Amino acid sequence: MSVDSHSAPNFIRNQVREEIEAGRQDTIVTRFPPEPNGFLHIGHAKSICLNFGLAEQFGGQCHLRFDDTNPAKEEQAYIDAIKDDITWLGFEWDGAVRYASDYFDQLYAWAQHLVREGKAYVDDLSPDEIREYRGTLTESGKPSPYRDRTPEENLDLLERMRKGEFAEGEKVLRAKIDMAASNINLRDPILYRVRHAHHHQTGDKWKIYPSYDFTHGQSDALEGVTHSICTLEFEDHRPLYEWFLENLPVPAKPRQIEFARLNLAHTVTSKRKLKLLVDQGIVDGWDDPRMPTISGMRRRGYTPGSVRKFCEMIGVTRADGGMVDIAMLYHAIRSDLEDNAPRAMCVLKPLKVVLTNLPEDHQETFEVAGHPARDDMGVRHLPLTREVWIDRDDFMEEPPKKFFRLAPGKEVRLRNAYVIRCDEVIKDADGEIQELRCSVDLDTLGKNPEGRKVKGVIHWVSTAHAVPVEVRLYDNLFQVEAPDRDRDGDFLEHLNPESLRIVEGYAEPSLVDAEPESRYQFERVGYFCADRHDSRDGKLVFNRTVGLKDGWAKAQKKG
Repeated sequence: MSVDSHSAPNFIRNQVREEIEAGRQDTIVTRFPPEPNGFLHIGHAKSICLNFGLAEQFGGQCHLRFDDTNPAKEEQAYIDAIKDDITWLGFEWDGAVRYASDYFDQLYAWAQHLVREGKAYVDDLSPDEIREYRGTLTESGKPSPYRDRTPEENLDLLERMRKGEFAEGEKVLRAKIDMAASNINLRDPILYRVRHAHHHQTGDKWKIYPSYDFTHGQSDALEGVTHSICTLEFEDHRPLYEWFLENLPVPAKPRQIEFARLNLAHTVTSKRKLKLLVDQGIVDGWDDPRMPTISGMRRRGYTPGSVRKFCEMIGVTRADGGMVDIAMLYHAIRSDLEDNAPRAMCVLKPLKVVLTNLPEDHQETFEVAGHPARDDMGVRHLPLTREVWIDRDDFMEEPPKKFFRLAPGKEVRLRNAYVIRCDEVIKDADGEIQELRCSVDLDTLGKNPEGRKVKGVIHWVSTAHAVPVEVRLYDNLFQVEAPDRDRDGDFLEHLNPESLRIVEGYAEPSLVDAEPESRYQFERVGYFCADRHDSRDGKLVFNRTVGLKDGWAKAQKKG
């Protein structure tokens, strides 16, 4: 099977299709519920494509709901970035943006309901004592001495918590379930904590904030969500999700379904670790092109279609499929840009070449296709003058066998132009090569020289028309496949010191007006994107998206 016909499994899509075809489900409502405490990453992209994709495919709805229950770590900037990421990926949420905080009044009323029913109580144990009383995976927990407070006492204490009469950590509201439960999540989980924090949506109204577990299922129920899709780490939380739905007068009962999260090689996706990279200045913000954030990938030159294609390629299963080769992600963007990126020439390591048999005022212009297979991309014009830049890597004084580029006495073709021969190498006092003196065979435009075969083709740019560019050569941020596999180790020890190299090069004149985020294939070099922030005011900065060689596609063909 070719890589382009790759079809990965998606058990949730198959399950929804069966439910609809069997008449067990009339419509589908999904939701994407990010916490606004950081930027979204490639793992979130998988969830976005799954939730929004299901709604698109089956004519349903997908809500965007921010799980904003921890205001101390949340910011409006994160909310704005998340909305921008989803829109950039090509999805639209149904209705207005929703917030868990929209339901704080209802959640509080339901907390009071549990207290009245004798199913929740206010606990005075400290956080450390709660952990101690909770037990372990092999030992049962023990009840809090405050577990048997009367509903009346608990209601009074809960209201005083809400009004801010207690310090943070002084009291919590807990569900009364089963301290001996084998599932540790059912051992009287915390529903509310005292937090004297200003909230970006509700201001200073609340002095207590609900836990994720208490918020999530009830928010789903209030919105009529049919399929609450989450990653496998929430599988052990599902009995608690269902306990709340069974013990509260909710208007609907969504069903939680878990799938395996994405583990991408040479990457970390922990928000805490990504934030550490940002806070310590190891990367240039959340949208640094080395970051696995959606905004970082966008800045590096990824297209929405390539990210969606990658998410489709990796599939959706319940089995932890291990590490996904990052070469698969590179294949997704490379195959997109191969078809859709216009071509251009750019010299990254400039070496001057003087074409000695051309007059000093010589100039001719070649008309070249913008894309070899796309007439709709028009043409570009390449001026040739007596002096041109070539790449230093395309010349060797003492070339090995099968080196088909330029060398003393050897010939090579300037791409889309003539064959040239190196006649002289000019060096400075330290023996460093300064320029090459070459001659042009003017009878070789579009054809090989008479009686001899020239195998090498190199890219070039006229020195008189060259556009100065800063080129940022990005590589994997981490040197090892699983930088955070060792939980006791420091993932920063695996940083790649060569993850960013900056060079000053020269591009052909067609790039002088390149717009931010415009993408190109620099012929013989790789795929590049004009930086969306720094390519302004006459300065051109290009980020390397990916190289030309497709290791993943090659491996698939061998397989």
